[in-house]
Amino acid sequence: MSAAPAESAETRLRRLRLRSWRRGTREVDLLLGRFADAHLASLDAATLDAYEALLEEQDLDIYYWIVGQSPPPAAHAPLIGRIRGSLGLEAGAEPGADSGAGQGGGA
Repeated sequence: MSAAPAESAETRLRRLRLRSWRRGTREVDLLLGRFADAHLASLDAATLDAYEALLEEQDLDIYYWIVGQSPPPAAHAPLIGRIRGSLGLEAGAEPGADSGAGQGGGA
């Protein structure tokens, strides 16, 4: 039995972006999808691994962690903090302050 070919970085990013936007719960789709579009390409391999592990969690748990209704587990806390900050959900953060990274001019 042969090992499956390694997934390219580009394929992995596309897969994670798709999983971010198609969670099943619209609220989480919007939160993770916006983060994925703006930041996945700039994450290092270890952070992508952490993001992929986060995607294995239940939508309701992810939603509560991101909006601050319950504390995330220690393993997800740094990434949840990064997602919250990018979405302007941290105290003192400007909503959308860095969510325009990598996006073209308006339409």
